[in-house]
Amino acid sequence: MIIAEAGVNHNGSRELALKLVEAAADAGADVVKFQVFRAEALAAASAPKAGYQVQTTGSGQNQLEMLRRLELGEADFHAIRRHCRERGIRFLATPFDEQSLDDLVNTHEVEAIKLGSGEVTNAPLLLHAARTGRAVILSTGMSALKEVEEALGVLAYGYASGQEKPSQDAFGKTFHSAPGQDALRGKVTLLHCTTEYPAAYEDVNLKAMDTLRAAFGLPVGLSDHTPGIHVAVAAVARGAMVIEKHLTLDRTLPGPDHRASLEPGEFRQLVTAIRQVEAALGSGVKAPAPGELANVPIARRSLVAARDIRKGETFTAENLAVKRPGTGTSPMRYWEWLGRIAERDYKKDQPL
Repeated sequence: MIIAEAGVNHNGSRELALKLVEAAADAGADVVKFQVFRAEALAAASAPKAGYQVQTTGSGQNQLEMLRRLELGEADFHAIRRHCRERGIRFLATPFDEQSLDDLVNTHEVEAIKLGSGEVTNAPLLLHAARTGRAVILSTGMSALKEVEEALGVLAYGYASGQEKPSQDAFGKTFHSAPGQDALRGKVTLLHCTTEYPAAYEDVNLKAMDTLRAAFGLPVGLSDHTPGIHVAVAAVARGAMVIEKHLTLDRTLPGPDHRASLEPGEFRQLVTAIRQVEAALGSGVKAPAPGELANVPIARRSLVAARDIRKGETFTAENLAVKRPGTGTSPMRYWEWLGRIAERDYKKDQPL
């Protein structure tokens, strides 16, 4: 599943958001994802910007003021949802507070909830998401494996309708229970992520996807913030089931995430490359591909007479050769023929 992360690259404009839906659909993405939040519920007035946000939006406002400029309203999301249906692309969103999550579930009837890396330790939001019964795609940037396990414990508790009072102990017990594990397997996908915009290649650590898969037995993917498309394509070759990548109409636009995003033409290249890698992955069964079969007799060899051989002669290393085409006796039987007596005449290069 390829997710075009529109995020806040609409810069607070419905018109720009609808154009991002268009671009995602035209690029062949399966899903276009936005962020749903109420700025006042997300950040305190004292919350500073991240370093990359200062670089991209300046230091003249705090995080809350920046978020206010990027907030979309309910009417905007109704328009976005409608446009997604018209363009045949799935709508997905990341909620940052419980009210926004409820709006997605009850008003927009989303089938899945995407939770960002910053929510790995946000137990109340994790629990609220699980209690909706919706599938959860959880990014795990900035997280150690133990923190991911603790987050999964909260989700398991919520899905399994834990009756015990919510607590870290109750979450841990549910995580290690059969019902909790069953619930997670049916509902949760984990995305490896490096929470930096753009992320340095040496910080990506794609092998951590293997660690997540082995530790939790859940589908894994990559939320990719690196420049270009090759890390995401490599992740697919490594078994990613989901790729999330930021999409912008123009990387030079003002805003926090544009610089770490792909422009529409690049996103089309990403989709094409991923689909080609998907096709190339195949079944894992080692057998000749249909396209190879016609080349078997051309490329392989057969046992042939190295020179004219008379009936009654002994086959030796001197009068046996291995040559194309591969329509005769396999050279794997070479040693069976040494020392045998020719039962008829053979011309040079005649197959045995």
